[in-house]
This record gives sequence, structure tokens and C-alpha cells, in this order.
Amino acid sequence: MTVFDSIILGIIEGFTEFLPISSTGHLIVASSFLGINQDSVTKAYEVIIQFAAILAVVFNYKDKFSIKKIDLWSKVFLAFLPIGAVGFVFSHQIKELFSINIVATMFIVGGIIFLAVEKFFIPNETNLIDDVEKVTLKQSLVIGFAQVFALIPGTSRAGSTIIGALLVGLSRKASAEFSFLLAFPVMSAVTAYDLLKHYHEFSNANLLTLVVGFVISFVVAYLTIKLFLAFLEKFTFISFGIYRIIFGISLLVFFN
Repeated sequence: MTVFDSIILGIIEGFTEFLPISSTGHLIVASSFLGINQDSVTKAYEVIIQFAAILAVVFNYKDKFSIKKIDLWSKVFLAFLPIGAVGFVFSHQIKELFSINIVATMFIVGGIIFLAVEKFFIPNETNLIDDVEKVTLKQSLVIGFAQVFALIPGTSRAGSTIIGALLVGLSRKASAEFSFLLAFPVMSAVTAYDLLKHYHEFSNANLLTLVVGFVISFVVAYLTIKLFLAFLEKFTFISFGIYRIIFGISLLVFFN
């Protein structure tokens, strides 16, 4: 992996991790176009850029990472439990699900769901929860079960949690913010597992590419979170639904 490859993948990870368009799907496609082998060294690099994205959440929501917010984090942890349990128990079966066709299909299905939800989702702000700290335990659990669908490659963790949040009465902004916060325990668990599994590969990795990827991913993810929230103040998720469908069809065309 070259420094140029590191920059491109860092940008893609930072930009797509918190948007409802599947960062994993985009990284796989980008790696294929760049001719990067999916080996253990590449996996070590992905661990680093995922960790950078986690830090972007912490820096964007420093006020939420406090013992005073224990009630909020108890809800976030509750939402984490379903995907944590299912992912742990069925890890081998989930790995076998991966294929370009499944990724492409889930991109399209996810896009259609976004369009359907937006069509029937009436933004009456007086009835919607616009503050993540007001989310109930029941709503958190439902969002957590919605997140389980993200285990299917191409679904998007952010996409499934946002859809779940919208359906239980959160505003677009609150849905996105809860998804950001929920990413912290999910991605921390995944990163910690991958780090333990691939820690010996860091000695074989180019330190410069790791540092460049980390910095790029952090900066892009930090800015993307802010820009995404600003976007949702004026627009809906329709554009993401359309993009997912186009991207999914493109994958089916170019990889079959």
C-alpha cells in the first residue's frame, strides 16, 4: 500500500463511516480499483483508520463523554447489546455472507427503504424527539435491533440505525446523532477485536501509511459529522436513498 492509497482510503473511511451508505462496501470497491490485496497488513491499516473515526466522534461530542451523561450512555449501551450478541454468536456465518452481489443488493434494498421511509415519514417537529438524551430505553432497544441488519454486508451500520431511529419517533438530526454515539461502542468493540487479532501485522506495515491514513480519516470524519448534521437541517435522506440504488446497480454491472 502506497501513501497515495492510504490517502484515498482514509478519505473514503472518514467520509462514509457515519453516512448511511456503507463504509465497508466503499472501501472494498476502492481497494479493488486500486489493486490493493485484502491481506493482514491491509486489515491492520483498516483498524487504524477505524480508530481515527471513533476519535472523531469523541472530539465532536466531548460534552457527552462525561459521567454526568450516564443515563444517555446506558441507553446507547442497551442499543449496542443486540448487534454485540448476534455478531459474536454468528461471526463465522456473517463472514460467509460476503459477496459483491449481496453487497450490491443490500445497497439497493437500503436505498429503497430510505425512499419509502421518507415518503411516509411526516416531519412534525412537535411530535418528534430532537434531543438524543430524551430517547427512551424502549426506543434505544428497537434501534439496537435495527442495527443488527448492518451485519449483512452492504447494509450500512449508520443506515440501519438511522432508519430504526426514524421509525421510533426521532427527528432526522437526533437519528443521526444517536447513530454517531452508538458507533462508539460498536466500532470500539470491532477495533479492539481486530487489533488483538492482527496486532502482529503492525510490524510489517509501513508506519508512514498508517500515520497518513489515521490523520486523513480523523479530519475527514470530524468534518463529515458536522456537515452531515448541517445537511439534515435543510434536506432529507432521499438523496442518500437514490445514491445507494445507483451505487448498488453499478456494482452489479461492473462486477458481474
